[in-house]
Amino acid sequence: MSFPSNIKNLSRRKFIKTSVKITAGIIAASPLTSLASQSQFHKLSFYHTHTCETLDLDFNLKTCKPKKEKELVRFLRDFRTGDIHPIDYRLLDMLCRLQKEFGSSGTFEVISGYRSPATNKKLRNSSNGVAKKSLHMEGRAIDIRLSDVSTKKISAKAWALQRGGVGYYSKSDFVHLDTGRVRSW
Repeated sequence: MSFPSNIKNLSRRKFIKTSVKITAGIIAASPLTSLASQSQFHKLSFYHTHTCETLDLDFNLKTCKPKKEKELVRFLRDFRTGDIHPIDYRLLDMLCRLQKEFGSSGTFEVISGYRSPATNKKLRNSSNGVAKKSLHMEGRAIDIRLSDVSTKKISAKAWALQRGGVGYYSKSDFVHLDTGRVRSW
């Protein structure tokens, strides 16, 4: 077998040095490639506590848009009336951030997403905890649990993010998140 002249003249030391550089380059590039492909999308899984429906969603962290936009709007509809409304993607961004902060792979249990003005009025008449100008009516609020994290911890972490309103309802075991002004209750 005949080798090209440049390979025959390669010293052992130069061969080892070149091999180490190539190996280091492969090792350094592999995690970066992996991170780049992993960091663009975040998977969110949902379960609606009133309709028993589920939805898995790939949320694009760069554009703040889900791949299944229509399915999301339908999933977070007013389950009492069937009315739908666009959802503020900053809510999804909050959910992604919370899930990442906890290292959670759990499912978000949705108690309430969009709420029509008629439903909001009906709930206000039967309960004292419903705001007259609820951000649910604008698609800017969601009431949730996360299957593998306590609502108390979710509430504290959401408040630390300072991204909007955070309401902790310990007796009903859920957290309200909205994209309004930063406040808590």
